[in-house]
Amino acid sequence: MRAHSYGDILSGKPRRRVPEVPADPGLVVEDPVSGFCGAVVRLEPDSVVLEDRHGNHRVFPLAPAAFLLEGRPVTLVKPRPAPQRTRKVSASGSVRVEGLRARTARASRIWVEGKHDAELIERIWGHDLRVEGVVVEPLDGIDDLPRAVAEFGTAAHRRLGVLVDHLVPGSKESRIVDALDDDNVLVTGHPYVDIWQAVKPASVGIAEWPVIPPGQPWKEGVCAALGWGETYEGWQHILSRVSSYRDVETPLIGAVERLIDFVTTGTSG
Repeated sequence: MRAHSYGDILSGKPRRRVPEVPADPGLVVEDPVSGFCGAVVRLEPDSVVLEDRHGNHRVFPLAPAAFLLEGRPVTLVKPRPAPQRTRKVSASGSVRVEGLRARTARASRIWVEGKHDAELIERIWGHDLRVEGVVVEPLDGIDDLPRAVAEFGTAAHRRLGVLVDHLVPGSKESRIVDALDDDNVLVTGHPYVDIWQAVKPASVGIAEWPVIPPGQPWKEGVCAALGWGETYEGWQHILSRVSSYRDVETPLIGAVERLIDFVTTGTSG
């Protein structure tokens, strides 16, 4: 037992509670027996290593009231681990804004071909869209897209981003898009027949999407081939399996990100 520990016992006075101090690296304490004064270098299970101003290291056992801090006895204890700061992310992979209050909607819009497209975009990018104040509106197909754009009335502060299914060279969709000539409109798309097919097969529990013969309605054919019932039941099954961007194909992710960028910063990326 160290000499300074006897004082309170021999005097008959009740011992005061000695404070516990975390042995954080750099904390300067003194060993009252040897007079060695140094900063904490590291903590071992039952000892502490101190370094004096000359760079000398000494190891001291950890014991109650074993050190002096600014002349007062203290008990060194293990530092509490620093709380882990975790960055919460949204379903799209962006940093989630906590306590979000959706900003006032912009004049600009993002159009998608139908209700299912809008629901899938909301499932993955809904948080981002509310942060930016962007409204997604479903169209009933894009056959009348040039007329709809003209009626919308685009401007530098009133842009349109349009997401198109099956946007591949030579398709009907590509011919409609080619007819547009407006710097305030950006059309992006994915190569899949329908937004359903932009969901990864593994995410919905299948090996691959069925091949549906030409002339047969695609969604109905998929539901029949997979035993998913009516189309609304098939869509409910698909949407319930999507929780983040990891569940959809890369071309869809890139297409949507470009549209959000275009209507919020004015760049098509």
